[in-house]
Amino acid sequence: MSIDGRGVQSVEVGGRILSALVKAGKPLMLRELATMADVAPAQAHAYLVSFRKLELVEQDAASGRYQLGPFALQLGIARLRSFDPLRLAGHAIVDFAEEVGLMVTIAVWGTHGPTIVQVQEGSDQVHVNVRTGTVFSITGTATGKVFAAFMPPKVIATQLNEELRKGARIQGIGTATSRKELEAEVATARSFGYAPTEGRPVTGINAIAAPVFDYSGQMQLAITIIGPKGVLDVGPASSHTKALLAFTHKLSAQLGYAPHATDETEQEETVQVARAEAPVKRRRRA
Repeated sequence: MSIDGRGVQSVEVGGRILSALVKAGKPLMLRELATMADVAPAQAHAYLVSFRKLELVEQDAASGRYQLGPFALQLGIARLRSFDPLRLAGHAIVDFAEEVGLMVTIAVWGTHGPTIVQVQEGSDQVHVNVRTGTVFSITGTATGKVFAAFMPPKVIATQLNEELRKGARIQGIGTATSRKELEAEVATARSFGYAPTEGRPVTGINAIAAPVFDYSGQMQLAITIIGPKGVLDVGPASSHTKALLAFTHKLSAQLGYAPHATDETEQEETVQVARAEAPVKRRRRA
């Protein structure tokens, strides 16, 4: 974001030093911190002395490394308390829909699964039956597959097993897929950071959906672009996909999400958990 007007250069330099500590996600020695902030070590040290007095930064006595201090934590908490993910996303998708020229939706995890809470039309009108309150299937829509890939498995396991059991008789928008197919789609979504659908659940309509995370690494909502098959390219190199990922990454960052701070080893396979909770059929002995 470009901000007009004359600022205070020393404050901006100090901001680069603090930003380097945020991006690093770990304590840094003076020289590596100065390199990341693009300042001389002596200049960085002077700023760090002031930051330590304000408790924005603290220094480990044993290693000499610098890290963010208690006041930085208080600032972060104050920011998070005043920020509502839905309000943030709701304002942001107005301009985003205009930018991409297509329908953009916000979905959250509701009682019955992925639920649309806001629909923003683009300049290119899409004739699909999507409105606030619409429930999407987990397995048959791009939005649902994002929740399957990035929500805690235990949260969605019950609803997922119900969809797979009912098959074509599910109530949400989208035709249920098989467990094997879902496993592959979930793995792909996790690899690329988004989930696509082509010509499903509505013939001639494509969609791409991506997650928005909060400071704890938990998925809060999904942003989905919906458009005609000949207009919306769902490939990873398409301009629409790149725009969506840039948009969701920005929203996540504004909610305090830092990828390096999350422990990816704690993420379990959604479908495996669903399988574990599903009824087990014992094989008959020959």
